[in-house]
Amino acid sequence: MLQALLRSFCCTFFLILIAWFAPFSSAQQLSGGGKLESSTLVLQNLTDGAIPLDGPWQFHLGDNPAWAAPSYDDSHWEQLSADKPWGEQNHPSYTGYAWYRRRIAVTSSGPSSDLALMVRRIDDAYEIYWNGQLIGRHGAFPPHAVWYAQSQPPQTFGWPSPQQGVMAIRVWKAPLLSEDSGLSGGFTAAPLAGTPAAIVAAKSRLDYEWLRSRQFVFGQDLIYALVALISLLVWLRYRSQWTLLWMATFALASISRQLVFMMSLSWPMAIVDGIAAPISSVRDISLWFLLLALLQLRDKQSIRTLTLVFSFISLVATITDGLISIFWWTSDKLVETQIADAVTTAFYIFTAALPLLLVPFAFSRKRRLDAGSRLVAILAFLSGMIQVVSNIAAQGSRFTHWTLADRIAVPLFVLEGNSISIVPLAGMLLLISIVFGVYRNSLEARRRQIALEQEFRDAQELQRALIPETLRTLAGYALTSSYLPAAEVGGDFFQLIPAASGDSGTTLVAVGDVSGKGLKAAMSVALIVGTLRTLAETTSSPAEILAGINRRICGRLQDGFVTCLILRLGPEGACVLANAGHPPPFLNDREMDVPGALPLGVMPDLNYQEFRTSLRPHDHMTLYTDGLLEARNITGELYGFERIYNLFAKRPSAAEAAQVAVDFGQDDDITILTLTRME
Repeated sequence: MLQALLRSFCCTFFLILIAWFAPFSSAQQLSGGGKLESSTLVLQNLTDGAIPLDGPWQFHLGDNPAWAAPSYDDSHWEQLSADKPWGEQNHPSYTGYAWYRRRIAVTSSGPSSDLALMVRRIDDAYEIYWNGQLIGRHGAFPPHAVWYAQSQPPQTFGWPSPQQGVMAIRVWKAPLLSEDSGLSGGFTAAPLAGTPAAIVAAKSRLDYEWLRSRQFVFGQDLIYALVALISLLVWLRYRSQWTLLWMATFALASISRQLVFMMSLSWPMAIVDGIAAPISSVRDISLWFLLLALLQLRDKQSIRTLTLVFSFISLVATITDGLISIFWWTSDKLVETQIADAVTTAFYIFTAALPLLLVPFAFSRKRRLDAGSRLVAILAFLSGMIQVVSNIAAQGSRFTHWTLADRIAVPLFVLEGNSISIVPLAGMLLLISIVFGVYRNSLEARRRQIALEQEFRDAQELQRALIPETLRTLAGYALTSSYLPAAEVGGDFFQLIPAASGDSGTTLVAVGDVSGKGLKAAMSVALIVGTLRTLAETTSSPAEILAGINRRICGRLQDGFVTCLILRLGPEGACVLANAGHPPPFLNDREMDVPGALPLGVMPDLNYQEFRTSLRPHDHMTLYTDGLLEARNITGELYGFERIYNLFAKRPSAAEAAQVAVDFGQDDDITILTLTRME
């Protein structure tokens, strides 16, 4: 009797266990890569929410359209779980086709017979079949393969008439890039099944989680955008502040790279890689030129040349790498294209290390750098080190099995659902330091600009004191003059000086041109005019004055020179001229035959010849500088001697002749002086 009761109790307990574990038998998890008995996944109570299609899936490498049929016997296939890729389940570095199959039975789906699926990500392109019928796809297979970035949002598909049958998923994994670990391929998470409303709710939750986890990225992009916009607007106002343009380019390239990689754009992965590579190069190049400015390295020709060479190599390498990604991955020469990708990537990584050279070199020069520049240097060095190390560690990791790149990508901390790793944190700190450094640099540049403008104003005041704005009356002559500098201040000059006391009634007229333009030429003019006036107090000989000026300025013009023409006019028309390399004057409609000589400041101890003539009543003499002769139009044509002959034959005033040159195209300082003998 006791034995019968014991047998009855054991049978009852065994039946209870069977009843308890039966609903969970379809959700059995795969603990390893071994083969388990294929079983049907039973989906119940789908009206309560989305259910993962987890558990062991039948898996097979290769491709055969017959594998979509529900009648195909897949019992000899291996089994993989759906929660991680096949690269982590005994198939590392495999690329190409593979199939997943799962037997599914739906016991209840609510009022509607149709369900929906949500696939988080299957690496890379895939097709979904239900009982041999295609119900969804994402991407495209070779020969015109299309696959998408990992940031793609979950995909949803309709699931018509889900009762009992086989779900087969055909997957194609793209060829590996040089930095791929080989641990990818196929499922990354189990698909979800449920009513359309449940799938919409599940996708909304995932989308919300994605948005919440990207708050730091969105804030970072907003800062980049504001920095780019403000920098560009300020640069348009102050075009000489090139650091502002480089900062705008740096910020724009940074946000563009973020948008391409992180914003779930529906662009094929080949296009994303092809665009992102040159954008990364532009970002690096902008940073390099910012460092040249902020670390005071622009004056070093070898460093500038090195930066230009690295910029060229980086652009060529990344553009080539982008073209490989766009056009060659689907070609038959897979090995060759992978080698080409590795080579171009190596060149890019090599050039990306340039900040690791610029920063130590800047500190080795022992120049005084302000706090902003030092901060930029330190953070640029750290950011560059992180970038180079992580890029090198990722290259060929499927062969070396290095995990350093993965450890660098591990979040330092999580803030409100946002994982912050060292790479974006270093990038944000670098941007903040660059903004601070450029701001300090711009303030200093603006201060120098104001000081330089003040120097030019002082030089203009000095030049106005040296160049007579109103001509003194010259007995027996009608005078006109025009002085038009090409810059704020010029290197031309003219003077009307009463001759020494021994030549009563005569006047010295001097016209000259200092080589060069701007402030340096204006300072030379001040020296020459002062010397001219001093010598005119002791002699009225044009030749002696030229020789005296030459002795005093020789060797003091820093390889420059001065052309000068001096003439002494008497009230009755007597005229004595001496020339030092200056264009001869025109008398009426012809050029005067005045002996030439070397310009002033070329050789010491030069002697100059004097030429004597006499001006008759109504004679019209024109003295000018070569700015008139060298006026140049928009096609590059010079004004030339022929036009000068035609112009002076009409006996224009100085202002009229100068205006003709300006209308033609002024390229240098223009000075014109006319003398007309009265009766």
